[in-house]
Amino acid sequence: MDIKRVAIDAVSETIVMTVVHMDYKGQVAKRINEKMPLATVKGFRKGQVPKDLVAKQYGRGIKQEEVKKVVDLALERYVQSERLSLLGSPIAKENDDLDWDAEELTFEFEIGLVPNFELDLDAANDIVKYVVTADDKLIDDQVTRIQKQFGKAVPQEVVTADSDVTGVFSNEEKEINNATTIAADLFKDKATFDLFLGKKVGDVVTVNTKGLFEDDHQLMDVMKVSHDAVHGLDVAVNFTIEAINTAELAELNQELFDKLFGEGKVATLDELKAKIKEDAENQFAQQADQKLLGDVTEFLIENTKFDLPTEFLKKWLQTVGEKKLSPEEAEAEYARSEKGLRFQLIEGKAMTQSDIKITFEDLKTFTAKNIRQQMAQFGQTNPTDEEVQGIVARVLSNQEEVKKLSDQVVAEKLLELFKEKAKPTTKEVTYQEFIAASYGE
Repeated sequence: MDIKRVAIDAVSETIVMTVVHMDYKGQVAKRINEKMPLATVKGFRKGQVPKDLVAKQYGRGIKQEEVKKVVDLALERYVQSERLSLLGSPIAKENDDLDWDAEELTFEFEIGLVPNFELDLDAANDIVKYVVTADDKLIDDQVTRIQKQFGKAVPQEVVTADSDVTGVFSNEEKEINNATTIAADLFKDKATFDLFLGKKVGDVVTVNTKGLFEDDHQLMDVMKVSHDAVHGLDVAVNFTIEAINTAELAELNQELFDKLFGEGKVATLDELKAKIKEDAENQFAQQADQKLLGDVTEFLIENTKFDLPTEFLKKWLQTVGEKKLSPEEAEAEYARSEKGLRFQLIEGKAMTQSDIKITFEDLKTFTAKNIRQQMAQFGQTNPTDEEVQGIVARVLSNQEEVKKLSDQVVAEKLLELFKEKAKPTTKEVTYQEFIAASYGE
């Protein structure tokens, strides 16, 4: 068998395989011999059919099957021996005119290669690492929310200025249908809440989304509108009132502090505010890290240039998956996935350059940390190592969980690498300023 590669461009090639009779004739003969005791041909008893008739009846099909096995195995071994880094998998070129009686059979496979490129993690950039602080208003608002949450809800007949109104925002056209609780201080224009005053359970109040809140992004929380849809959204939404309450605020005492944080861990209002600030800023730090990772990702994609085997990948996308794609569908799918593919290659290059490896110990440590955090959210603040490791073992016995956790560990290690290499400028902001920066406003 002769195998060679023919370059199309730097990242696309054709593998050409020439198969000769010696590559498959022994296996074909063996298969025909095995077929003889079972062959049935009119005029002969089963098992008594001459070999040449068996070969004539079954030989073509057997030959095609055996040639395919030979070609598939040779292709796999060739890719391995040549150490080819492929994108997608080889695509066999169709050849309806192949002469199966010829002494030599030629097969061609299109392949797409992983591109070679340079990755400069130290390149100059204007990336910002945000440090998000919890200001006094945010902390005071959270204290009030806690008091409301653990206080007593007193049902009311009608909406008053100090009511908490529970209901559903809806707009069929925009597929808005979200239950929430509103209060007078929710809206940008305080007069908006006046529309609710005097209303009863079952009443419907209509408001417009445009300028409804200080920040349009609140539509994402209050009405579950996507980020792409919030900007300039100008539609009427109905709010159907389901409950009206006033809050009898819980007293800020030791019983409440112990209920929130465990016995004796918080004893004063100042300590409560300090704990709220700490918890909020820890959460903000995670969000800021995600933004930093996203910003570095965008920078690297935009500034790391390399070619992809575009035409090959579009063709390959038509062949994979349960549902075969049309050329137009494959074109659209490629457009959606190209940026992600580019970052996968950049990510792999970054890990190779920096010798980043994911070990099973890394997975165990990361999983144990996550489990302790989750248990703490449910009040189990001091689980034993034995308890945690037992859960870790169960989690890591699931291959899907292992894959998901591995991706998270990779993201964590890359984040630390990017923080070190990108040398982002640190900027301290409030949470509202961070939200504005996150969405480019």
